[in-house]
Amino acid sequence: MTVDVSFGTVWEAVAAHLPDAVAISEPGRDHSYAEFDDRASRLAAALEAAGVGPGDTVACHLYNGAAYLETVFAAFKIGAIPVNANYRYTGHELTELLTDADAAAVVFSGSLAGNVAHAAEHVPSLRLLVRVGPGEGPEARELDELIAATPPRPHTPRPGSDQLFMYTGGTTGKPKGVIWRQADLLHSLTVAVFAPVGRTTLPATLDEAVEVAVAARTEGRAPTMMPVVPLMHGTGMFNTMGALLVGGRAVTTRPGRLDPRHVWETVVAQRVSTMIVAGNAVCQPLVDELRAAEEAGRPHDLSSLRDMISSGTAFSDRLKRAFHERGQVTITDAIASSEGGPFAFAITRSVDDLPSRFFPVPAAKVIGPGDRILEPGSGEVGVLAYSGPMPLGYYKDSAKTATTFRTIDGVRYSIPGDHAELDADGAIRFLGRRSGVINTGGEKVHPQEVEDALLTHPDVTDCAVVGVPDPTWGEIVAAVAATPAAPTEGELQDWVRRTLAGYKVPRRIVLVERLPRTPTGKLEVARARAIVERGSA
Repeated sequence: MTVDVSFGTVWEAVAAHLPDAVAISEPGRDHSYAEFDDRASRLAAALEAAGVGPGDTVACHLYNGAAYLETVFAAFKIGAIPVNANYRYTGHELTELLTDADAAAVVFSGSLAGNVAHAAEHVPSLRLLVRVGPGEGPEARELDELIAATPPRPHTPRPGSDQLFMYTGGTTGKPKGVIWRQADLLHSLTVAVFAPVGRTTLPATLDEAVEVAVAARTEGRAPTMMPVVPLMHGTGMFNTMGALLVGGRAVTTRPGRLDPRHVWETVVAQRVSTMIVAGNAVCQPLVDELRAAEEAGRPHDLSSLRDMISSGTAFSDRLKRAFHERGQVTITDAIASSEGGPFAFAITRSVDDLPSRFFPVPAAKVIGPGDRILEPGSGEVGVLAYSGPMPLGYYKDSAKTATTFRTIDGVRYSIPGDHAELDADGAIRFLGRRSGVINTGGEKVHPQEVEDALLTHPDVTDCAVVGVPDPTWGEIVAAVAATPAAPTEGELQDWVRRTLAGYKVPRRIVLVERLPRTPTGKLEVARARAIVERGSA
């Protein structure tokens, strides 16, 4: 039996017992737990005044910072559903997501106001727009002014059946809202959140949860956690939410592009104990900065860093080695998805643990043809499946829900589509998703969406978009385009950038006379990928 309350109810109780402890540190400002609770209570009251209530969705179109966590907390307080809205989206992409989510409110960073203008005109469900900081765009309330003008909402306990949506690009080409009940999400975080503070099981009561948090903070075991990845991604959001459950502190860096030197300077200044990263895409620049600092005679002090957590994207052993050589850090590399998991972990504590290998958690299986559970060493390829705490399904997509969340021999599994096989000793050989989705630095890109954008160019008659291996990003988006004219690669990239987020723009485009297709018109993907890799037909 575990406590059946929402994250927000636990945070309120922790704030009551640790009012003066710092909950969030962002550049230039600390927020105590009492302030975190008070600001979220005032925002919750403002949301209610605008007609937002239980079951309504509140979108976070925000860079990392206190405002993101305050918005999530405010939604939790009234039983509303927080929704992640990728800050890299264009106005049209944001409108599509908010429409799909039936968003009742959106809280957005001021510098992203231009993106919100399109949604403000085209999403009829929106009742409140809240801007964080200055920005030119649609009429909206400014967060600090709104909070100052609104009395705090009294605490009202909320149940664990309240929800959170985590939108993922998935393999369908359009974002899908993964529906998490908060009780299930809390249960899924048992090992990641409570084990480091000495608990092997979830607290059974709210009072016990508070006791765990107070003891962890008092005894110095509560994490000081810095998400280097965006909070709009599950790995960053879920781990940070968990840190606040146990009296921890969330640390954020300056918004915008990754600044490796600033990241390490923040680690030192804030004595960060846990970093949340995203494989090679984040860690390569971080390692480059460590080396540059050492060569310049100004090495960064990593003595506070105990843990690094990465999930969902390639993280090479050469980069893990660089961290292990510079500090006593445990690296937890996970195979996981927004739809459930983690399926497997590769945990290394020193260079002696390299090469790293993934081993499945007890609730994970590899399921082969005929829904058979594969045994280690069988040599067969199957799909990863997870039977632990998982989402209810996808918002407004029963067909996709039935495909991903399946019941086999009376057991419900989450099966997002990742292929793998089991070595004789039980280790997982991860083979990736065979649906064509491109995973570039943790961002999912569906080829069809990029192909559609390229084909609107007047000089492109045919095209194919593929992912090609890249040491930093895991994969990069690349394209082969057939054209009778001679547009430059840059011109085509700029064309795509008009309608799609930057990470979806092909980093490499090869122009050809015609694409390799079979007599029936089917694209020969392997040949298209080979053309991209060698740079010509």
